[in-house]
Amino acid sequence: MLTTDPEPEVAPTPKEVIWTRNKTKLYRYISDQPKKHKIPLLMVYALINKPYVLDLTKGGSLIEYLVNQGYDVYLLDWGTPGLEDRNMKLDDFIMDYIPRAVKKVMKKSNVDEVSLLGYCMGGTMTSIFAALHPELPIRNLVFMTSPFDFENTGPYGEMLDEQFFDIDKVVDTLGVVPPEMIDMGNKLMKPMANIYGPYVSLVDRADNEKFITSFKLLQKWLNDGIPFPGEAYRQWIRDFYQKNKLIKGELVVRGHKVELKNIKANVLNLSGQHDLIAQPHMVEALMDSISSKDKQYMNLPVGHTSITFGSKAVKITYPTISNWLADRSN
Repeated sequence: MLTTDPEPEVAPTPKEVIWTRNKTKLYRYISDQPKKHKIPLLMVYALINKPYVLDLTKGGSLIEYLVNQGYDVYLLDWGTPGLEDRNMKLDDFIMDYIPRAVKKVMKKSNVDEVSLLGYCMGGTMTSIFAALHPELPIRNLVFMTSPFDFENTGPYGEMLDEQFFDIDKVVDTLGVVPPEMIDMGNKLMKPMANIYGPYVSLVDRADNEKFITSFKLLQKWLNDGIPFPGEAYRQWIRDFYQKNKLIKGELVVRGHKVELKNIKANVLNLSGQHDLIAQPHMVEALMDSISSKDKQYMNLPVGHTSITFGSKAVKITYPTISNWLADRSN
């Protein structure tokens, strides 16, 4: 059944492209539902994998849920980098792409404020963007399993320790970092559980059609990785995992020092109790660094992926985000 069935359909929520730059596309989601909330929401994903995990399937899509709740939802899709993009830095995404996307959203929705949701690394990048652009009218910031403090990253930090992991040799040799390398790094956090565990579960639950459907959807996304631009990867590993510059106030992006205290927007910061990639303490650390008066941290009973897909996401994450935004989006 798993080998003969066609690949599952993903990203079912209707959308239109309203802006492009290089490989990047800015989507606006289309709905017959009336817009109940004035302030639009722009979602920013990581430079790892593809962002359709936020819109994986009908009934299991954060984007679909928020659209149905009357939000004007946008998504920044970085596209699939090629070797020609090897010199792109985090500076380019944070200083050129996100600000222009924000301005496009505001113009398209005819508003003078915006909300942003950053997932995983996308949240880390969004925090830097917000800190460096206090002049932009950002009302709300939602972070989902986004790491901010890299002092103690567990097995990740051990693998990426500069004594053993020569980031310059990796980037200078490869140009762009292949998705298989990043995927294997994630799996090595708990190799037996991550490499063999899903298939053991599949055998145990082979008569459960709902489980099989979810399994195929998630495996499609996990195996649909994208290359990571080399210079951006060099920064991500060195400045964050090896030097922990963001939370220390030492990060410089295109000549500008990043001070998280410049963030004054309303903040909802979500971590996952079972997340090994962005562990709760790595996420919560943001709260003492920002100046927001309205800020809330929640540690949900989910993991790094199950915060956005699966039964717990539908029951817990989706309404948590929607309810928090509802009070702050009109």
